[in-house]
Amino acid sequence: MFTGIVQQLGTVISNKGHVLTVRAKFGKLPKGASIAINGTCLTLVARKTSTFTFDVGPQTHRLTNLGSLKKGDRVNLETPLKASDFVGGHWVSGHIDACDKILNRGSLKNGFVRMRFRLPSTIKPLVAPKGSVAIDGTSLTVTKTGRGWFEVMLIPETLENTTLGYLEPGDRVNLEADLMARYVANILESRKR
Repeated sequence: MFTGIVQQLGTVISNKGHVLTVRAKFGKLPKGASIAINGTCLTLVARKTSTFTFDVGPQTHRLTNLGSLKKGDRVNLETPLKASDFVGGHWVSGHIDACDKILNRGSLKNGFVRMRFRLPSTIKPLVAPKGSVAIDGTSLTVTKTGRGWFEVMLIPETLENTTLGYLEPGDRVNLEADLMARYVANILESRKR
């Protein structure tokens, strides 16, 4: 479980499709530790000083933007939540619901940015104004929705400390709907059966 508060930006060292290696500044992390990379929960399989290697399974490769990462790309990183930790964002599972693209990006006063994303039909019922969504692992509040899209407002702090500050229209991002919305939708769906 994660919070969607990105702890640091890492750099892709290599991406061989099923094996991803990232440079980062983490303390002691044991083999088998979970790390969210662009919001995707992966298991640490090897470590050398400041490089961390993860296996990327076929389904993860298919459902996320991890397969398209190239050497030198930045990635959002977060270690798992401890039971005693402060939840500054929202509960994020690291299980990506969809991967879709940025439709447009608009600069606003005082360094703020509005970003619009395509909203896949598979998660449309789970995304609502003032609800939470994780975009590449970053906990954000949905500000507006429309036919096939949703928007968020990014503050300068988020733009500076996550990959969202570097992304442009057409780039693909990992989307995870709010965990509570998932459960509510599942309860409502089960009542129809």
